[in-house]
Amino acid sequence: MTAAPRLTLRGVSVRRGGRWALRGLDLAIQPGERVALVGPNGSGKSTLLRLLAGVLPPDEGDLLRPPGQRVGMVFQQPYLLRTSAWLNVALAVWLQGRPWSQAVQAAHEALAQVGLAQQAGQPARTLSGGQQQRLALARAWALRPELWLLDEPTASLDPQASAELEALLRRALQGGPDGPARTLVFSSHRLGQVRRLATRVLYLQGGRLLADLPVAAFFDVAELARRAPAALRFVREELP
Repeated sequence: MTAAPRLTLRGVSVRRGGRWALRGLDLAIQPGERVALVGPNGSGKSTLLRLLAGVLPPDEGDLLRPPGQRVGMVFQQPYLLRTSAWLNVALAVWLQGRPWSQAVQAAHEALAQVGLAQQAGQPARTLSGGQQQRLALARAWALRPELWLLDEPTASLDPQASAELEALLRRALQGGPDGPARTLVFSSHRLGQVRRLATRVLYLQGGRLLADLPVAAFFDVAELARRAPAALRFVREELP
């Protein structure tokens, strides 16, 4: 029996600031997929992620998801409370409805997973940029999400910190005793990162979905030229 999609969009449009930020999106994302959102600035990537997270409602069309699906989102600039690292994580878990003792345990386990056990008691906002992204990842990890949403998660990180975060993310996405591999939707301007992490690439421009391809096809020049010339121009501009 085929599993239900993690997300389905039918004719979805979103208006922001008096203009259409997304227009007429039809899309289904399957369990276990790793979907990269690429496109120029202002193409609608962040808006789409916020829509998928439930932060923004569609102005037109329908967004369908399985009931009770757990979602974890990591923003490009994570919002952290003015309190300790462990409490930032524990509060998120507690607000999900788990008992406080379980929330505290989950927080410390997640911090250990991302290499922040020694910084658990440190004020979150005094951590380095890379550590703050690790903390945001730990907070999402502790929620045990089935669907991960990441908005340019390594944009402000140096190459080493970026590689470390990617490795942590791969581990977080792995399946295990509690279920199959998690689903990932992420935006990135780093096309090398897209190659490494994605199984599928969506190219957005002007709020419209202009290409939806397996990652191998997206980086095949001849295939991309045939199916999405606008995306090919973007790839040529972004690649060194």
